[in-house]
Amino acid sequence: MSGTGRVECSADQQSGAAVSRPDLDAVELQLGRPPRGVAGVAHRCSCGQPDVVRTEPRLPDGSPFPTTYYATCPRLTGAISTLETAGVMRSMTARLAEDAALADAYQRAHEHYLARRSELGEVPEINEVSAGGMPTRVKCLHVLVAHSLASGPGVNPLGDEALAMLREWWKPTSCAQLHSESQILPDTHHEGGSDGD
Repeated sequence: MSGTGRVECSADQQSGAAVSRPDLDAVELQLGRPPRGVAGVAHRCSCGQPDVVRTEPRLPDGSPFPTTYYATCPRLTGAISTLETAGVMRSMTARLAEDAALADAYQRAHEHYLARRSELGEVPEINEVSAGGMPTRVKCLHVLVAHSLASGPGVNPLGDEALAMLREWWKPTSCAQLHSESQILPDTHHEGGSDGD
């Protein structure tokens, strides 16, 4: 972990290297269901388990899926949900209307998200729709934090802010230990929808 509270990830994770069977099994344990349309692991927790996956823009059943970066670790998603219930999204959205520099940076994050998704294929139904409320509002911090973890600092300013607010979700017990004890919690955030929340 870096001094800024960010869990470091290696270059192969950043590029979305192909996902292995053990990674898919770990994600299934994290979500409490089989993962759908996983293109690769986008980020790993310090315990070594995936905590963000990169998802195909069209799921195997044919459904469009705008959420390219999907947080899978239940401890991470639980920590993010705590921020959401504390009103963080509302205050971030208000700041977007007042701060032109922040709004410009968030627009660039939206464009980055679309560019990274288009690498996986074009899906006309979600063309120009990123996720999480980008580029004009904050609708889902899970999406923004997953984007920041997968892309690194400086890409999504509001994802970076939310990430810095999180407690160290991998402590005192990692997901890897929870998996071995079969005490994993079910998926705590929503999927799909027109904005990917």
